[in-house]
Amino acid sequence: MTGAETTRGRGPGATPLLLGVRHHGPGSARAVRAALEAARPQAVLIEGPPEADALIPLALDEGMRPPVALLAHAVDDPGRSAFWPLAAFSPEWVAVRWALEHGVPARFVDLPAAHTLAWQRDDEDSPREGAGEPPDRARPAGSDVRVDPLAVLADAAGHDDPERWWEDVVEHRGSGERDPFAPFLALEEAMGALREEYGSGGHERDLVREAHMRLQVRAAQREFGKGVAVVCGAWHVPALRRRTTVAADRALLKGLPKVRTDMTWVPWTHRRLSRAGGYGAGIDSPGWYAHLFEVPDRPVERWLTRVAGLLREEDRMVSSAHVIEAVRLAETLAAMRGRPLPGLSETTDAVRAVMCEGSDVPQALVHDRLVVGDVLGEVPATAPAVPLQRDLTRLQRRLRLRPEAPERELELDLRKETDAERSRLLHRLRLLGVGWGEPAASRGGTGTFRETWRLRWEPELSVRVAEAGVWGTTVHSAANARAEADATGARALAEVTALAEHCLLAGLSAALPAVMRALADRAALDADVGHLAQALPALVRSLRYGDVRGTDTGALAEVAAGLAERIFVGLPPACAALDADAAEEMRRHVDAVHTAVGLLGDTPAADPADLRARWYAVLRTLSGRDTAPGVIRGRAVRLLLDDGEMEQERAARLMGLALSPGTPPQDAAAWIEGFVGGGGGGMLLVHDERLLGLVDTWLSGVPAEAFTDVLPLLRRTFSAYEPGVRRTLGELVRRGPGQGGGAAGAVAAGAPGFGPGLDRDRADAVVPVVRLLLGLDDTEAAA
Repeated sequence: MTGAETTRGRGPGATPLLLGVRHHGPGSARAVRAALEAARPQAVLIEGPPEADALIPLALDEGMRPPVALLAHAVDDPGRSAFWPLAAFSPEWVAVRWALEHGVPARFVDLPAAHTLAWQRDDEDSPREGAGEPPDRARPAGSDVRVDPLAVLADAAGHDDPERWWEDVVEHRGSGERDPFAPFLALEEAMGALREEYGSGGHERDLVREAHMRLQVRAAQREFGKGVAVVCGAWHVPALRRRTTVAADRALLKGLPKVRTDMTWVPWTHRRLSRAGGYGAGIDSPGWYAHLFEVPDRPVERWLTRVAGLLREEDRMVSSAHVIEAVRLAETLAAMRGRPLPGLSETTDAVRAVMCEGSDVPQALVHDRLVVGDVLGEVPATAPAVPLQRDLTRLQRRLRLRPEAPERELELDLRKETDAERSRLLHRLRLLGVGWGEPAASRGGTGTFRETWRLRWEPELSVRVAEAGVWGTTVHSAANARAEADATGARALAEVTALAEHCLLAGLSAALPAVMRALADRAALDADVGHLAQALPALVRSLRYGDVRGTDTGALAEVAAGLAERIFVGLPPACAALDADAAEEMRRHVDAVHTAVGLLGDTPAADPADLRARWYAVLRTLSGRDTAPGVIRGRAVRLLLDDGEMEQERAARLMGLALSPGTPPQDAAAWIEGFVGGGGGGMLLVHDERLLGLVDTWLSGVPAEAFTDVLPLLRRTFSAYEPGVRRTLGELVRRGPGQGGGAAGAVAAGAPGFGPGLDRDRADAVVPVVRLLLGLDDTEAAA
């Protein structure tokens, strides 16, 4: 009896051709294609959700390029979803394509997604299982620990690495197999032994799925006779072969929960096929498996040539001789390890030794770019999609923003209309929870007309788009509706101010009135100065963004000015009786408000001079109020000094009082942190010998028992300085009093980098640069 006859001859009556596979296995995919060519069945049944039967013809569309996935989501709850990923080397994809190319009906026969999603609702704590990723692992009855069938089989064969064993016995099999059914027969016998040992694998839902598959197989046999082929996970083959009654199978399916579902195709990526992406039926090396499937002839030589090309693109010196030597080494390693052909481990070792010179850094690049890869599939425009997805696709095409799997940076100039539209689209998607892009620090400048985005499209974003579809049929309308709903439901003032900022960034003028009403209501009710101080900077940023985007922000400016007035009144009392953590948080609020007031003073909503004068009065009050924590008093003095609103003599006197012997060391250290912490504090001490002397004198007089308490605070303050500033301060302190401080003292002491006198030739050489920096012409410079 031939292998075909043996495979067909098992089971009751007209037993179908059962082709057990490993999901995402290129060897299984080639074997399925060979078996289908030999058997020429009249129908092909495939493990997958039956709701996707209507989507099967799209697999032949020119716009369909794997990896792709079937996406099912609950109509009433789009966030409840499941994926069935398929790569070009997936046996299920090969079976679908073969059936379509030969005009043979193809159907999915696994448990409907309506039941799978209902199970998710009933058991939220259980891991999700897409039927396209059926369990390839089983666990013994009575055990909660899953057992990997491949690990069991590999161990029985004397191998300690299941992946290497699978590569040797399946993936490295040549395409010239005389009996195309032999691999399936051997795998079925092995899985049959495992099922006898482990039963259902401790997963009762497998029994339900298999009962549904048996019913579908029987229905296909009645329709097509014996010419039925079934492509499913090898774990299920013994169960499909087993004799059962129709009544018994229907009893298992009776009363299953179900939900209304929608199904479509979505793009997938090789990276999401990998186990690192969190999918149990994934594979470690999708890029390598794709290579094995696409290049059956001389795969090792061609793979190492690709590796060499990648390393050359990264400016590494890799020649043809490196490739030749790497091939020889991979073949030698395979022979030493008793393998029929070099596998991924051998090629990886050869690349590391020959092309990477033993370094793991370039090897990690090879693994990321080639072994895993960032291949992103494509789905034709004719595939079903929610209206919001269609609008997003249209906008992506019009704005030339192609979704891509690799992360990339996008620089936008908001003065250009196309870039401004791109910015609005990305901000709207973020508001809808579709995190395609994340704002990043701009390298091209700090102006408000520039934006930098970090873009990366993940397959799960298709689910987020489906979820956001409840808000509207277009990105614009959905974002407006979502913003209005968020404004109504916001509990904290900071949430509403952040929302207002998002609305301006996203150009959601229709939602702004509702957001502004919520903002005014929350601002009127919120008496916490910390909340008000936290909200003001976001409002001021919104004013600046509105200016660059041409948005009317008059109402926003009025709210911001009113918010500032309330902060001015409430801040001094709010700074009393604070512990160390609360004082540090309030210090950050003071800094933020100071910056915001400087920007708010340039808006037409308030008189700039009056607004800043009132803020400076608040800072003067804080600087001399004994009930305020030292860190806040010191910060107030520093801000006034930096803006020229306090004389250095007055600042030195306040520092002297704060560092007097009667002040507790902890409070004095906090004052120093507030005064010299942050940007520019170190240079202030470098150029003002009185302030440096006060700090030095106080620090030298701190009692030994208190020094340990203030040391962490001081270290945190001074460690933030640039190394050059710290070195200069150390040099000035080392010379001690009498040698002078600041730049003048350094010159007098002959410190490194300073000459004994003025070198006029060198000084004249920098005059043109200084004139250019100051924007002076020759007349102004002479004056």
